[in-house]
Amino acid sequence: MTKATKTRILLALTTACTVLPPAAHAAYHGDTDTGFQHLDFIENERREERENRLTEEQVKLLADVGEMEKYLRHPVDAAAPSPIAFEGDDLTYDERTGDFTAKGHVDIVQLAARRFQGDYVEGNTVSGEVSVPDRAHMLQLTEGAARVTLDGYRINYNYKTREGAMAEAKGKVGGYYMTGKRFEFYPDKIVVYDGTQTKCSAEKPDYHLSADVAELYPGDRLVLTNVKFWLKNKVIFTKKHYEVDVSKPIQRNLPSAGYDSDDGLWLEQTFSYDLAPRVTASANLYVTTNKGWRSHYDLGWENRGTEAILTYGVFEDSDDGWIKKEPALLLSYNKRLGNTPITYRLYSEYGRWYGSGIHSNHWQYGISAVHDTIRFHGYRLDLAAGYSITRESYDGSRVQGFNASAYLTRPFNERFAAYIGGIYTKSTKTNTLFDFDQEDYSKILQAGLSYRLDERNRIGIATKYAVDPHKWTDVDYYWFHDLHCSQIILRYRSEQDSWKIKWEFTPW
Repeated sequence: MTKATKTRILLALTTACTVLPPAAHAAYHGDTDTGFQHLDFIENERREERENRLTEEQVKLLADVGEMEKYLRHPVDAAAPSPIAFEGDDLTYDERTGDFTAKGHVDIVQLAARRFQGDYVEGNTVSGEVSVPDRAHMLQLTEGAARVTLDGYRINYNYKTREGAMAEAKGKVGGYYMTGKRFEFYPDKIVVYDGTQTKCSAEKPDYHLSADVAELYPGDRLVLTNVKFWLKNKVIFTKKHYEVDVSKPIQRNLPSAGYDSDDGLWLEQTFSYDLAPRVTASANLYVTTNKGWRSHYDLGWENRGTEAILTYGVFEDSDDGWIKKEPALLLSYNKRLGNTPITYRLYSEYGRWYGSGIHSNHWQYGISAVHDTIRFHGYRLDLAAGYSITRESYDGSRVQGFNASAYLTRPFNERFAAYIGGIYTKSTKTNTLFDFDQEDYSKILQAGLSYRLDERNRIGIATKYAVDPHKWTDVDYYWFHDLHCSQIILRYRSEQDSWKIKWEFTPW
């Protein structure tokens, strides 16, 4: 038996570590008809950088892991448990049995970038058990696992099997701030019982989800059972089962609100329900003070790039144009063209459209192709092209032809970015029955820029110029302001002398 004061013992038992970033950030999508969406990457990269930014204690953990590696006597065996080092004010270790206890400011570090802290810790180096019976702190930056920073009670963990539990805990797991009566850790997932989840870091978050059981599979999905969606202290809706793909942009489940000169005050909320595997029903509820309800409802099926959506209701474009579908069926098929950087899409929409006092059986079908973003010398080049045919029963019209677009974007530094691009389209407001989602003219040039004033404020300008008849059709000004867990976006359309103000939560 050995005993030491302020002792640090290193046990070479496995593998070195690399930091795995947390789950993919929630993607931002801007509302615009001037090409300003090509600067959306600024918001997304900023959110991702903020999400992946290491805290001081995470930096220290990686530094301590680096120091541990210097004292390893033998090469690390990837098949063996990860080496650990433990220290405390009063530490005992039995070399024969592997039992150890540590008291007073105990710190246990595992080479796989994992740390346990508490005032009293006991365990066994042979079995791999670590136990913190009272208040405990856990930090994890292990490769292939979610980032974890938790404070709680009664940690029991086996660093050989990589399984354990923690009670009455709160902190951050992956991209979520979580609480739970019990956390369970497994090699492939983390399970939380009677807990809450949010992306809002406030002590009293503006919004959160609560669930009987939450299962987080790092880099894959989050599965919630008996979940409630909360705004402040109010439940806005519930679901028995809710699942999100944390590796992809996540849908918004919380309402957004705003004001614009056309609709007045407005409130929008989307509800989505899984009826069967790959079958989803959703309701996009949109109510305004000037026009009343402008909602639409969808029944969709998706499988391996093939999608079918039956929709009914009112749709509004970014130029305040609207249409009512009574109903319409949308079909599409997306696929990458072999091993090329090109993805093509076949699509068709057939349905009863109503707008401007006109009813018509509307049928549009076509093909589009999009090239992956081409990056060179700091520039981003986006190319797309397609061919479409639109038929209307109301007047027997048929509009067909090519369309194409090209955009060049450049972030010049952390604050300043700009884009320039062009659009050609055969289908415009001048030759189609409905104005909805159509360009004013056939040949369009677009350009814009963005400048970040500080961490919370960004401004921008976006323009649109019609080559023929040689006129500016849009000159829009933007202001983005970050609140703690939400964002306000102000857009002034100078050519139309109209305002649009949007308030939304950070995408869930």
